[in-house]
Amino acid sequence: MQLTQRLITCAALAACLGVPARATAQQQDTTRGVRIGLTYQPGTKPGVVVFPVSGAGGDSLQAIVSRDFDYGDRIEVIGGDAVQETARQQAAKNAVDFTIWKSLSAAAVVQISVTGSTAHVNVYDVSAKKVAASHDVPLSGAPNTEDWRMSVHAMADQIERWITGVRGIAATRILYVRGNRIYVIDADGFGEHPVSEPGTVLAPAWSPDGRTIAYSELVRTGWNVVIRDLATGREHSVTTTPGGLNITPAFSPDGQWLCYAHGVENGTDLYMASASGTGAARRVTVGRGSDNVSPTFSPDGARLAFTSGRAGHPEVYTSDVDGSNVALLTPFNFGDQNYRSNPDWSPDGRLIAFQSQLDGRFQIMTITLRDQTVKQLTSEGINEDPTWAPDGRHLAFTSSRTGVKEIFVLDAESGRARQLTHDPGARLAAWSHSTSAP
Repeated sequence: MQLTQRLITCAALAACLGVPARATAQQQDTTRGVRIGLTYQPGTKPGVVVFPVSGAGGDSLQAIVSRDFDYGDRIEVIGGDAVQETARQQAAKNAVDFTIWKSLSAAAVVQISVTGSTAHVNVYDVSAKKVAASHDVPLSGAPNTEDWRMSVHAMADQIERWITGVRGIAATRILYVRGNRIYVIDADGFGEHPVSEPGTVLAPAWSPDGRTIAYSELVRTGWNVVIRDLATGREHSVTTTPGGLNITPAFSPDGQWLCYAHGVENGTDLYMASASGTGAARRVTVGRGSDNVSPTFSPDGARLAFTSGRAGHPEVYTSDVDGSNVALLTPFNFGDQNYRSNPDWSPDGRLIAFQSQLDGRFQIMTITLRDQTVKQLTSEGINEDPTWAPDGRHLAFTSSRTGVKEIFVLDAESGRARQLTHDPGARLAAWSHSTSAP
């Protein structure tokens, strides 16, 4: 059976190539603040103590910040009942005993107090025995509301940047498909809610600014690509190639263009259309009857990676954004029955994640652009549809390791995985680029 035929049904789209093609442009961080230069052993995670938080919503705020540090995999949160009791006593006296925290190998102490809608943050350098950073951070809404939680996540991300030099990813969100709707969930697994109307939908993708999403929707004439404004709920069609199959949209890094796959009966090719829905779509690939789907942009917007069946089975290829200079990326040996598909370009431009069939099961892999070195990241269960976080270190993906499909998050450096959704049937994840997605 040809790949095009498998793409015609919703089930086949989900199982084979119905992944969201995602632009992976690295979001420019314009938030003030730089790494504060804490001293800790290179190659290790700095130990951090988070003091109990005074003020409205303090307990929740402390729990969220501590969890964000933990999930970011760059900070070791020093906790436990004895530690928290000592921290509580010191917070009550507004005094930091650096000797105690140094004995526990802490590099920093984080002290937060809330007054009205402002959180005052002090980050103490334990080794230098001084305040290393002090900032007032606005909080949005009432404690434990959606806006408040996102502003706390953003604060945790900025503190992580001060300590490690890399901004955290807590204030990001992940799209996924379950049943007949698209859902969004915070990066810590809270706040999930639907963001599309009921219908047959696939392949969600974030715009670079996080304000709109694109996805494929089954309509009377076939599959259509639409863009939805998350704030207003307004939609407009981007597909200027009506009828047949229009799937796997991906935004360009500047948000001006949408690349998607279009086909009618004999194969599919990539097309480029204005995200505004105006003007005619331009054909990018010439597949000559093969299937070319799941595009993903390089961070600079100059190149594409995509899945193509032109070799007789799916492999990952790259090309210039106009379709020229096509090159095979994934290793190929004649006679092999390989299936490598669903690429996503990392925000730093060094890697492409994809799924590869091994012994009849899909696993998540990465390949370097420099020398085509392949690394296998998963082995437990069936793992599909990788999507990079903005930090270029974490990936979300669909996994069957619990017995049903759920979305998991993987730290590509340590191999640590955590379950994100508890929503059987969740699949086709797409990670937002911005750390302030609505």
